[in-house]
Amino acid sequence: MEKANWFLGSWENKSDMGDFYEKWQRVNDSLYQAESYILVKKDTVFYEQVRLEQKKDSLYMIVSVRNQNKEKPVVFYLTQNSENQLTFENPKHDFPTKIVYKKVTTDSIVASIEGEQNGKKVQEYFPMKKSK
Repeated sequence: MEKANWFLGSWENKSDMGDFYEKWQRVNDSLYQAESYILVKKDTVFYEQVRLEQKKDSLYMIVSVRNQNKEKPVVFYLTQNSENQLTFENPKHDFPTKIVYKKVTTDSIVASIEGEQNGKKVQEYFPMKKSK
């Protein structure tokens, strides 16, 4: 879990398309949890809950998205890690199949998701600055 300490805190990205927020907090030594959401004007157009769990020697990202997958959690497994990047994958999930968090600086990160949609490779980036 220590390799993900840089997740902790409040992150945001405000743009013309909407405002993205993600807040991570430590629950205990083997669990971090987050809420991510996008606001367009005052409407929440996207909401998910994310857990980062350590079980034995493995690290998992568990994602539950409102109004998707009957809100059942989807598990992604840590497949690559370095001091500044963690990659989680679940090749059996429809989209995304990969989630990457990259630490750019102490107050800047980029999350990305990738996979296939309609037979085309899709990759989306979510740059964030630390707000708290």
